[in-house]
Amino acid sequence: MGGFGSLGILVLAILAYIASTQAQLQIGFYSQSCPRAEQIVQDFVNQHIHNAPSLAATFIRMHFHDCFVRGCDASVLINSTSNNQAEKSATPNLTLRGFDFIDRVKSLLEAECPGVVSCADTIALVARDSIVATGGPSWNVPTGRRDGTISNSSEALANIPPPTSNFTNLQRLFANVGLDLKDLVLLSGAHTIGIAHCPSFSNRLYNFTGVGDQDPALDSEYAANLKARKCTTPNDNTTIVEMDPGSRKTFDLSYYSNLLKRRGLFQSDSALTTNSATLATINQLLSGSLQNFYSEFAASMEKMGRINVKTGSAGEIRKQCAVINS
Repeated sequence: MGGFGSLGILVLAILAYIASTQAQLQIGFYSQSCPRAEQIVQDFVNQHIHNAPSLAATFIRMHFHDCFVRGCDASVLINSTSNNQAEKSATPNLTLRGFDFIDRVKSLLEAECPGVVSCADTIALVARDSIVATGGPSWNVPTGRRDGTISNSSEALANIPPPTSNFTNLQRLFANVGLDLKDLVLLSGAHTIGIAHCPSFSNRLYNFTGVGDQDPALDSEYAANLKARKCTTPNDNTTIVEMDPGSRKTFDLSYYSNLLKRRGLFQSDSALTTNSATLATINQLLSGSLQNFYSEFAASMEKMGRINVKTGSAGEIRKQCAVINS
């Protein structure tokens, strides 16, 4: 009987744990503590994103890079100090922009409700609202994330999927954070907007295997055009290249069409066509409607936004996003 009692307690404990992890984030988390929080974020985004619409792609990338390192805890926003190289200084994050935009949103939230709304939730809300404001899909952003207090550049380098990834590496890095192959294809679809810099793919044009060769998986006409008009030298750091040529301002399916034409810009884009499961997902998306893609993308974004979140008493609510509370 005693054994059964212990088992019963264990089962209850497990059920309580499951309930707590599922209830970690909730829609309208700030409805009592800061009722205008989400409206403040949305109003600021709607007012300012049109001055720099390319920031929408940056914010979705910032959210992604944040969530892949220690979960969605705004550790990507922390500044380096004399004794710590933070995530911001890691190679994948050197081309992130818009930190001042996040800071301005956060200062409005602090003015409204001091110490209540986390920087992690701010990133998640800004990412969604900026995509919606520039004509893309919407998704649910349950809130209640708290901010982390640790940020290491080495962890960003180890955990953020680089554009030079092959399929095996992509699958491993996504699985590490609980995302599957369908999520991989759908989240890569964000490459339908935004720009890239030459060093993130120039090895495909100039030195793919170390002997001055071109990546055979890249369409030769596309490669020739990139070499002639965009990345005329392998180390060009200033030229920007559309990830979805001709359609970079529109959140649509053309990114996937380009993959099938061998015109994915990054090696990581091209890798999606090398696996039967991911290729099937690409074909399925292309045979469906844009609305179907939007709803599938929304589901993966919400899932990504839940990665290893800190809730309850974990972490802190940073007063300034770039600095840990003293």
